[in-house]
Amino acid sequence: METKKIIAVVGATGSQGGGLVRAILNDKNSEFAVRAITRDPQSDKAKELAAQGAEVVKADVDDADSIRKAFEGAYGAYLVTFFWHHMSPEQEMAEARILAEAAKDAGLRHVIWSTLEDTRKFIPLHDDRMPTLQEKYKVPHFDAKGESNKFFDELQVPVTYLHTSFYWDNYINFGMGPKKGPDGQLAITFPMGDKKMAGMAAEDIGKCAYGIFKKGEELIGEDLGIAGEHISGAEMADTFSRVLGKKVVYNEVSPEVYRSFGFPGADDLGNMFQFYRDFAEEFSDKRDIEFSRSLNPELQDFSTWVTLNKDRIPVEE
Repeated sequence: METKKIIAVVGATGSQGGGLVRAILNDKNSEFAVRAITRDPQSDKAKELAAQGAEVVKADVDDADSIRKAFEGAYGAYLVTFFWHHMSPEQEMAEARILAEAAKDAGLRHVIWSTLEDTRKFIPLHDDRMPTLQEKYKVPHFDAKGESNKFFDELQVPVTYLHTSFYWDNYINFGMGPKKGPDGQLAITFPMGDKKMAGMAAEDIGKCAYGIFKKGEELIGEDLGIAGEHISGAEMADTFSRVLGKKVVYNEVSPEVYRSFGFPGADDLGNMFQFYRDFAEEFSDKRDIEFSRSLNPELQDFSTWVTLNKDRIPVEE
């Protein structure tokens, strides 16, 4: 029997990595095998992946030696960092460098780096349309990933740069679901104006990544974007109303108001949504729906995702 090519998946128990692990394991005819990399092999999610057939390996993106060992003998790797665990752009860049160096040292044939735009190429630090954060960034969790592309370039890692989109799963996990406002109406709140936002189901990111690995070396060196749909705040509210059977409105606020909400990362997210709004065309053009569907024929649009997940979406009344 031919030996399957091993894909090492960083963040295998998380949203993106977990989607890729399941995509490979669910394809019984796959040419790939999964090496699920996690900080805690004893977690319920890790044990579940092992039971489904993944090789589970303990490693930490802050520990270069552990990552290097975890990549040994693999064909490729899916690489993602975890900004919201620590909210430090500098730590994220240090982790990206560790991942790039380990990929190079292990001689990986194909790497996917989950990245985002460096927004400072669109809005320079001196541009006061958007406040500069931490003295060096406009949207820290974007900029650190975008700047980290250079590590893969400099080391000539055989990489596909994969630009992801807004997770609709944030409505479940990040407290962004419909909430009752002072007027008694259920609302979703964004500073997006009437612009459309590129978004997708987190599970579909992993499925698209699997499509990239299946295409093989033709996508090495490419800078790609994926999305499930480009949809406005008002359209999302209408979909929630229809599927949940409760009237939900779109509460349009300014980026300044959103930044003032005071939860951890509110200024970062306020700037992110302003970037989505002010550069909506460039952001969406990068994330072509039909190309995404060519990678993942099961790609969900927003209505499909809400219908499948309506019982998991908290509605604060």
